[in-house]
Amino acid sequence: MADIKDLIKGCLEGNRRDQELLYRRYAGKLYAVCLQYSGNDDEAKDILQEGFIKIFENLHNYKFEGSFEGWMRRITVNTALEKYRSRNNLYKVEDIDQIAETDSEPDTEDYSGLEANDLLAIIRELPPKYRMIFNLYAIEGYSHKEISKMVNISEGTSKSNLSRARIILQRRVGSYTGIKKKIANG
Repeated sequence: MADIKDLIKGCLEGNRRDQELLYRRYAGKLYAVCLQYSGNDDEAKDILQEGFIKIFENLHNYKFEGSFEGWMRRITVNTALEKYRSRNNLYKVEDIDQIAETDSEPDTEDYSGLEANDLLAIIRELPPKYRMIFNLYAIEGYSHKEISKMVNISEGTSKSNLSRARIILQRRVGSYTGIKKKIANG
């Protein structure tokens, strides 16, 4: 496996083989990030493609300080944010009462049967703005102050959207695990 510094140097020199190696090494992980922010696979692929274009265009800015993968992840997340801003998806949020939910209250049962892929699928079902705020806060680790600047909303709106996302997720996780138990018990 090529050393990352040599790989980056080759990419900066325009070496197509090194560019392909870099893409192949990180595309899977970055695609997973894109899936977190997208509504479907096609949109995730678009974000990944745009993200890699930006990564290659800005590779000269990487200073070999900190994680290279983290640097690429930040570009990918920002690419997803730009895509949502360009579509105004961040400003069209359904009221929590209008979102189709089950009538059950959040479940306090054991969720040990819930797998990571199941949870990611449930997160992907969130309305776009809630999904974006949830991912930025809970997965990327940004503060509400940082999110408010990134998304051009108030800190209070960020907190409110996160709270609503959590309520929706609790309800959906409870419903999902209930369905899985019914199926398992025949």
